[in-house]
Amino acid sequence: MRKDKRADFTEFAAARRTHLRRIAFGVCNDWDRAEDLVQTALAKLYVAWPRVREAGKEEAYARRIIMRSAIDESRRPWRRERSGLEGYDHPAPTGLDPGERRDLFDALAQLPEMQRKVVVLRHWAGLSVIETAEDLGLTEGTVKSHTARALTRLHDLLNPAPAI
Repeated sequence: MRKDKRADFTEFAAARRTHLRRIAFGVCNDWDRAEDLVQTALAKLYVAWPRVREAGKEEAYARRIIMRSAIDESRRPWRRERSGLEGYDHPAPTGLDPGERRDLFDALAQLPEMQRKVVVLRHWAGLSVIETAEDLGLTEGTVKSHTARALTRLHDLLNPAPAI
């Protein structure tokens, strides 16, 4: 890779790494796994950089790698083991109520995997239905139905019905 292309990749990686890490966290609900997913995505993106850069789909390609790597990693046997560190969480940024943030992440973790991915891409990353469908390899109608079901479930989880 020539120096100017390497500089383009380095600039892209520096600018978008935090955003990609947040998307990865939304998918896997673990900051360390999110960092691993982003590292894998950036390594694969580096190899394909000249081709992807020409098409102008750098970020979409990186998101797709994150989604597919998350699926691959979840299938590995050692991922089924638990560390015993449940409840450990990084501090939330100032200005947000940590309790509400934790409630949201707990509710997201209770969604089925594909619904969680759709919600993260649509409402956290701000992608359109078409972009989300392309990233996940789904039809637009499937993305819409997953979104509707996920939002209904999140509403039920975050706003429980009062006991009578």
